[in-house]
Amino acid sequence: MATDRILIADDNATNVELLEAYLSERECDVAIAVDGNDTLEKVASFKPDLILLDIMMPKLSGFEVCKQLKGDPKTRGVMILMVTALNELGDIERAVNAGCDDFLSKPVNKLELLKRVDNMLRLRHVTDELQRLREYIDGMDE
Repeated sequence: MATDRILIADDNATNVELLEAYLSERECDVAIAVDGNDTLEKVASFKPDLILLDIMMPKLSGFEVCKQLKGDPKTRGVMILMVTALNELGDIERAVNAGCDDFLSKPVNKLELLKRVDNMLRLRHVTDELQRLREYIDGMDE
């Protein structure tokens, strides 16, 4: 089976180092994006299964990045876990309205992060398999 691909999108180097250290326990390929535009470019080239997306980033906010990715048929299947210091009800509502799949408040708890990452990647793989089966069945009907 292919190695999972995770994109960390955060402009704070300390946060990136922490997330990378937490993810080092699981077998996965990790890429880093430092702002909203960089995130969109890395999604196109790296093709992640999951994005750990900070909300407060330069150039494009995490809200804007999420909305663009979820609005594009090529990238809407990428799982997005918003990782943010924002934890007001309005912020969570904005994240959900932008299309995020889940959110996690900073400071990040290692066990909670790893469990959510595992669950989201499992869901991604099940969704991919369902899509492949649908395409196979549609091909049989023709």
